Amino acid sequence: MILTLKDVNTYYGTSHVLQDISLDVDTAEVVALLGRNGVGKTTTLRSIMGLTPPKSGSIVFNGQEVQGRPPYALASLGIAYMPDDLRIFPDLTCEENLEIAARVAKRSGYWNKSRVHELFPVLNTRRKQKGLNMSGGEKKMLSLGRALMANPDLVLLDEPSEGLAPLIVRMLADVINTIRGHEVTVLLADQNLRFCRRVCDRGHIIEKGRMVHSDTMEGIMSTERVVKEYLAL
Repeated sequence: MILTLKDVNTYYGTSHVLQDISLDVDTAEVVALLGRNGVGKTTTLRSIMGLTPPKSGSIVFNGQEVQGRPPYALASLGIAYMPDDLRIFPDLTCEENLEIAARVAKRSGYWNKSRVHELFPVLNTRRKQKGLNMSGGEKKMLSLGRALMANPDLVLLDEPSEGLAPLIVRMLADVINTIRGHEVTVLLADQNLRFCRRVCDRGHIIEKGRMVHSDTMEGIMSTERVVKEYLAL
């Protein structure tokens, strides 16, 4: 397993948000964190990335205990994070946004600007455009491209399909399948079940900060009770 969480407990102040969360992700697997808004999906990703450090529990990445390490240390080990607000540098060009990610991570590997442009040709045509002036879909592509420029072993994606047109969602699904073909593991949080069914091997369902169900995506989608109780909006 490339990533294992065991009994992770995370708080915001006195609010106990994640309660004994345990999950695992295998190498080159795409796994979904599922659940309604506010159940703890984003907090799980932030806990892994060290942005909201857990108070207890274990997070093992590539055989190393990483719980308590700062985000920059986790990035250097090979974890990249695409937050739901994307965090594009608005005053930098598309090209500069990509370049800065590679310089900061200082990791070599398959991914470079040319290969990111192969995934997202629009980023090549927009390479001199500032982040501020890019569309929502373009910013999403840039944010994912920037994560890949760090040459990670694991990418954490928060709501990657949110706000995208159906055509772009289908393209994003193809991109994620391409990424995993290059031995990049993906853990994503999303509410779009059709999208998750297309790209994910397995899903972990979170409800009120607790892990309540884990199965293959096909198993989850075929269990009407589970979908109705935990995933229906």
